Amino acid sequence: MSDATNGFPLEAASPAFLPAPVQPRASTSRVIADALRAAIVDGSLAPGAPLRQDAIARHFSVSAIPVREALRQLESEGWVKVEVHKGATVAKLSPEEAREIYEIRSALESLAIGLAIPLHTETTLAECERLCQAAEDEPDPSRYVARNEAFHLSLYAPAGRAQLAAMIDTLHRRGERYLRLKFGLPSYKGESDAEHEALLDAVRRRDVATAQSLLSAHLLGTGDLVYRFLTERARTEAATADAAGRKPRARRARGATRS
Repeated sequence: MSDATNGFPLEAASPAFLPAPVQPRASTSRVIADALRAAIVDGSLAPGAPLRQDAIARHFSVSAIPVREALRQLESEGWVKVEVHKGATVAKLSPEEAREIYEIRSALESLAIGLAIPLHTETTLAECERLCQAAEDEPDPSRYVARNEAFHLSLYAPAGRAQLAAMIDTLHRRGERYLRLKFGLPSYKGESDAEHEALLDAVRRRDVATAQSLLSAHLLGTGDLVYRFLTERARTEAATADAAGRKPRARRARGATRS
């Protein structure tokens, strides 16, 4: 009997005729994307910074192909902006995007925690407690972001909703840079830790309505905080730029008077 796609006997496709399996490795494009993402998160690559394909390819000693793949991946995640004839740049922080990310997270994660609470066990709750404490004990903003995500996802894991979990994970990735802004403001970490404790307590008590309400307030509050912070920073930068643009004109006018 032959395989209709290539005409070869099916027996030829048996394991005896295949090469020894190899351990899968992360693709080159994924390695590059992960490195660029980490540099964006820690601030080494600032918003608006150019991402030149040739320079990145030289840095990683690769061709342009995996670099293009990495940039496309980062563009789909919201980290990079690619424009025709202009190339790729680090995406700028947007107050509107930040607020929307947390609005969507609030809706999806409220659903996830409602599905998960009845399915939590002593073992899963112990893991939630461990991760909550790890986040509380973490002083470094970069590592806190990962610990915060791990705690949140542990609350939803028992729901077993793979597609919902994938959507939430994508939004966590999109929101990483914005969350770092919040935890660059020291006074807010203690506030967030307290909110996590209250949320975990509601989960322990199997109180779905309270857990959903606390989670929604926690996420929408973060989105609103980041929105206001970025909006105010944009106003300040615009005012500073405007003032800097006026000063040379004023000096020229005084010079003209003296002449």
